[in-house]
Amino acid sequence: MTRITFYYIYDMRHTIVTTLLLLLFISSNAQKSQSPYEWDWVRDGIWTGVSLGASAGGLLLIQNKDDISEEKLAMEIANQDNINFLDRWAVGNDSENANMISDIPFAASFAAPIVLLFDDETNDHTGQIVGMYIESLATTAGMFSITAGLVNRSRPYVYSEDVPLDRRLRNNAQRSFYSGHVAATATATFFTAKVFSDFNPDANGKAWIWTGAAVLPAAVGYFRIEAGQHFLTDVLLGYGLGAVTGYFVPELHKTRNTSLDVYPSAGISFTGDEYRGMALRYSF
Repeated sequence: MTRITFYYIYDMRHTIVTTLLLLLFISSNAQKSQSPYEWDWVRDGIWTGVSLGASAGGLLLIQNKDDISEEKLAMEIANQDNINFLDRWAVGNDSENANMISDIPFAASFAAPIVLLFDDETNDHTGQIVGMYIESLATTAGMFSITAGLVNRSRPYVYSEDVPLDRRLRNNAQRSFYSGHVAATATATFFTAKVFSDFNPDANGKAWIWTGAAVLPAAVGYFRIEAGQHFLTDVLLGYGLGAVTGYFVPELHKTRNTSLDVYPSAGISFTGDEYRGMALRYSF
């Protein structure tokens, strides 16, 4: 599983770099329709750069983690009754089949925003959308990799006597908290639903899009638990962080319709005196 997790981070970074080059190419094209978003190269460049830096730093932390000792493993097993009731039912799970199945919706989710290219309202702003998508994935990758590098929590399969000892002792077995698969999937699907909804506020079928956005990461989470890779609380946290990122990165880019008006004003005050002057009105 160490190899799978490493390539998840590795491939995400390379996907972001590749897509950024695509952004630079596409964003030069003339845009036809009005976008609900605005892009700031300085602000968003710093944001994305910091997130990618955090992802790289977290990857180094993950690679430098120590394996656990047999004594520590024995202590974990002896104290398994102290695991909270939400997670206890997953103790000892270890399904290789579920592990492989979980990778299918996980991988498919990264392509979810491609459906936006088939929408007339969004495909004129491909560069802008790709930029926000990169920013969203980079943010999720940064949060996940730093957390995975700093926090130790045994995966459910560690408690199974049927799992080979060397696998249970590896540092990868201490990266249950939290689920990066679920976080990345939720980021991609909620981002897609949010962007489509902002470009098409009156579109029919939005409920189905949001339903799909919610179900896909939930399915990934279910199979990750069955695979013994994560506990329920790990999945719930990954789901929440991923969904928040996928939703609020586009929301924070929305164009704010604000205006400041200056106009003459005259009337009678509450004391009965007449007045004439200038008034300010700020609308948002």
